Amino acid sequence: MQKERYQLNDLLDIMRALRDPDSGCPWDLKQNYQSIVPHTLEEAYEVADAIEQGDFEELKGELGDLLFQVVFYCQLATEENRFDIADVIHTVSEKLVRRHPHVFSNADFSDDAQIKANWEAEKAKERAQKSESEFNSVLDNVPTNLPALTRANKLQKRCATVGFDWPDISGAIDKVKEEIAELEVELAQKDHDAQQKALIAEELGDLMFALVNVNRKLKLDPETILRAANQKFEKRFRKIEILASKKYTDDFAHLSLQQMEALWQQVKSEAKDK
Repeated sequence: MQKERYQLNDLLDIMRALRDPDSGCPWDLKQNYQSIVPHTLEEAYEVADAIEQGDFEELKGELGDLLFQVVFYCQLATEENRFDIADVIHTVSEKLVRRHPHVFSNADFSDDAQIKANWEAEKAKERAQKSESEFNSVLDNVPTNLPALTRANKLQKRCATVGFDWPDISGAIDKVKEEIAELEVELAQKDHDAQQKALIAEELGDLMFALVNVNRKLKLDPETILRAANQKFEKRFRKIEILASKKYTDDFAHLSLQQMEALWQQVKSEAKDK
């Protein structure tokens, strides 16, 4: 089946062949919706990593891997007579057209605020249609299995659409300070038994949630910010390992904390000079 250039229909044919009960791949035949989810999440993060690294050749391949996840789900649904990829394409296209009346109809919005208000209104209608409850919450349909930072950000954004928000970032900063003070109170307790550790964990959670609010007020994505911090830390730590091997020993664990800190400050200083 080798071709000079494959098209979407070829990918669909490949997927059907992989799932053929008689001649398909044993691994692909064993999969179901639930078993594929971890792979989908992994592929999405690999797409994000390729973008952050600015590796567009790698991005091309990672986007293909992510597209294959969509095709896989659609094949499973087709086999069960639920929907097919054409239904998925129709659904997303209809939604995009409906949410952008200023592009696809005669609606006229004067600024970004009106565009955003219309977007949120359309999403609210969709949530109301999906809800099985008599009471519709602004927090309906926020996926529970999102990464915690992403879900916190989404919950806060939803609340902000109905005015539950500080007028500026100073309120969010003050809340962080308040949560730090509350955490320090719990840490100051002499006995850190199971109950006390639970209180400390709760205060830490409140502090992390408050920090997400600061990100949101600055229009920054907390997942992206923390990934960047992780990358910066990893880069610096690898450098102090190299410095340690040249200056002291290959066994980094044998260094004193003071020696490690000195190397860390050296790497930080060099980074600032660039």
